[in-house]
Amino acid sequence: MDITSELNDLQRSVHQIRADGLEGIGLLLRREYQAAAEDVWKALTDPAMLRRWFLPVSGELEPGGTFQLEGNAAGNILKCEAPALLRLTFGSPTSVVEIRLAERGSHTALEFEHTVDLETAGSGAGALFVGPGWDLALVALGLFLAGRFTGDPSEWENSREVREASQQSIDAWAAAAEASGTATAEEIEQGVAVATAQFTDDPGAVN
Repeated sequence: MDITSELNDLQRSVHQIRADGLEGIGLLLRREYQAAAEDVWKALTDPAMLRRWFLPVSGELEPGGTFQLEGNAAGNILKCEAPALLRLTFGSPTSVVEIRLAERGSHTALEFEHTVDLETAGSGAGALFVGPGWDLALVALGLFLAGRFTGDPSEWENSREVREASQQSIDAWAAAAEASGTATAEEIEQGVAVATAQFTDDPGAVN
């Protein structure tokens, strides 16, 4: 399984947001999948499918409802318009994830945007704290849709192959933050250090 080539399929950008009195930072991921929009939507919203490539989820999975990812974030479902738009809070009211799907022939274009208030993000370098993780999620989604993801998601994410490939993701998000002009070189350097420890170090290693 070539994780490097899968990561190359992702387009990344970082931007500043000012809307409704809120100032924050957004990260945007784009990718196309060789699948119908309905199939991508089902993989994103069906609990039985989500646990096979991402995480188990529970809650009232409908607009106005809440969700809880096992061992991870909880939030509120703000919009759920099949098979085109999913919007939800992720961990806090000012951390919002929006997923947009558009079918293009035999492919589906996906846009994944995660916006966070500036106080939490600190700067555009804050994208390094979550961007590599979202990269891996979208890679896992693609492998699942192609029938190539059959193992345990947590074991896959912590495998040596994936953690080594994550350095490529960290470098890409550092470049995106730099290109955006939303972070200083020092902030990006600090973000890279945090991301490297989180996404590439062996969690089972003993110092």
